[in-house]
Amino acid sequence: MPILAKRDGTDRGVHDDLDVALLSVATAVPSHKILQSEALAHAQAVFPQLGRLDGLYTSTGIEARYSCVPADWCRAPHGWEERATLFQSHAVDLLERVVAEAIERAGLSVGDIDMVVTNTITGIAVPSLDSLLIDRMAFRADVQRLPIFGFGCGGGVGGLSRAAQLARSRPGANVLFATVELCSLCARPNDASLAMFVSAALFGDGAAAVVLRAAPSSDAPSRCAIRFVGEKQWPGTARVLGWDIRNDGFGMVLAPELPALMRAELAPAVTAFLDRHDLGVTDIAGFLFHAGGRKILEAAESALAIGRSLTRHSWNVMRRYGNMSSATVLFILQNALDAGDCGQQLLAAFGPGFSAYFMVVQLLKRQQPCAPPEPRLPE
Repeated sequence: MPILAKRDGTDRGVHDDLDVALLSVATAVPSHKILQSEALAHAQAVFPQLGRLDGLYTSTGIEARYSCVPADWCRAPHGWEERATLFQSHAVDLLERVVAEAIERAGLSVGDIDMVVTNTITGIAVPSLDSLLIDRMAFRADVQRLPIFGFGCGGGVGGLSRAAQLARSRPGANVLFATVELCSLCARPNDASLAMFVSAALFGDGAAAVVLRAAPSSDAPSRCAIRFVGEKQWPGTARVLGWDIRNDGFGMVLAPELPALMRAELAPAVTAFLDRHDLGVTDIAGFLFHAGGRKILEAAESALAIGRSLTRHSWNVMRRYGNMSSATVLFILQNALDAGDCGQQLLAAFGPGFSAYFMVVQLLKRQQPCAPPEPRLPE
């Protein structure tokens, strides 16, 4: 039985010992590849007054990103109607690709899915994206749906946590979680703010999907089990990260003090989360952090006193794809699985509010538990 949280918040109490099997992961990006050098050239043309800040682009650690629209599209103004039309079309296209692949990798058919959880922050669709997806794919008419909006970059871990909790509530059910972000459609060339200039240096498009099941390991063979989830919000940080609603689209809110906030607050939050599950930082074999940008990853490494080797998958994904908002952390998880990593891994992502979302997963190799992590030497 879960331990009840105290009113003073000293024990957030809900010890979510999930042990939900992650049966498959699939990722996809759209067709337009944009090199970072090209992104800089476009940004300098649109924002010549900020051209002297080219180091914001050349020092990101990003080599390329992907977009659902040509780079030239982002240099012209667009309204809500055009953005929404493009978002719904491209988002459902990408979702269909990753969902079909995730279901196939799980050894299932579309009709085997009992619940669908979708997440996004970069566009609006009513009916929601899951409903539009069901129009294209042969889901059962009684499939249960949960669309999520508002988690921002934290939605990869926050949304996956909600899906895992749903799976835990219905043992044996197949739960699909899918997230898609089309950050390119949020570009507003008429916004000459530093936040828009910086966001144009970081963000790309992508989608990811996973299939979950809470069942005995013999019934749900998997190399990845979700063990614990948690989150934290910091009051009074609404203007640190988020969206403003403008006449022609979303306006980026990105405060320059975000890395400093991470350095000051991340370690206590991570330590408290791990403590609730009798774990410490040294029990974690790898840190799969949302690749929000070079400064964010460096701040996380500094706060937790961990070396680059423990965050290498975050850096690899950022280099190849940039920041794809909520989808990024699932690319990073897939990278770790493809590399054959094992042991307990900490997924972490950060969203508006300011908020952090945590998840401990257990990665297995050849269906066998990995050895405990070896003592780490200073790096």
